[in-house]
Amino acid sequence: MNLVTTDWLKTNLNKVKIFDATWHMPNLKRDARKEYLEKHIPGAIFWDLDEHSDKGSPYPHMLPNSDYWTQMLWSFGIKNDDHIVVYDFSDVHSACRLWFSLKYFGHQKVSVLDGGMKKWLLDNKPTTNKINKIKQISSYQVSENVDWIKNKKQIDENIKNNSFVLVDARSRQRFEGKVDEPRPELRRGSVPGSKNIPFQDCINSKINTFKTKSELIKVFNKNNIDYFKPIVFSCGSGVTACVLGMAYSLISDKNAIIYDGSWSEYGKK
Repeated sequence: MNLVTTDWLKTNLNKVKIFDATWHMPNLKRDARKEYLEKHIPGAIFWDLDEHSDKGSPYPHMLPNSDYWTQMLWSFGIKNDDHIVVYDFSDVHSACRLWFSLKYFGHQKVSVLDGGMKKWLLDNKPTTNKINKIKQISSYQVSENVDWIKNKKQIDENIKNNSFVLVDARSRQRFEGKVDEPRPELRRGSVPGSKNIPFQDCINSKINTFKTKSELIKVFNKNNIDYFKPIVFSCGSGVTACVLGMAYSLISDKNAIIYDGSWSEYGKK
């Protein structure tokens, strides 16, 4: 169950662990943690993308190692058999990044709240500013799916041997190199031979939910992407690639594969 509705979550609030994974692009000048403290879904724990990424990497938002991930989940009181629901209040659908990360490290039951906080508020569901005390548990065991991540060497090799299709989630203008990247240290353009689905094309803009399976298939077909073939997703820094990863999993029932470095690594000047 990759997606759950607002109605489903309201009914099951006491049976799941909830993470608020909101992350905003720096240029928006929005403070995700402050927004969480003001109001969040009852029982939700704030999960900070910047805080829980690999701080030793020169690139933003890279996955940490499994030891870090284990300790982090201990600190949040998570058990292996918990059903985790992730949501965000973000234009970049950052919940999908945590959904992918949890799956990557072997968590079985993870769902994204379809429509996120925007749909939750539209549907007049309850919010709170109360923060529950977390009881730490040191029993979680990680099982890393290392083949779900590609590195730059594999991307370079693929340009020659075409073993998978690389699909970029950035806007069409960024993909085609018509506008500057938001990070000044990056050149314009895209990986040779890659294709493009702007991640927003998978989302119903007014209510923030994912499009239906048949609509998503049309989006992939329109962009000349055969979802029966091996696909790897990329973007600016590995966040919106996971939105396409979610769309792909809804179409194919397969796990997403991500180029974690994405254009932050490949597009370095």
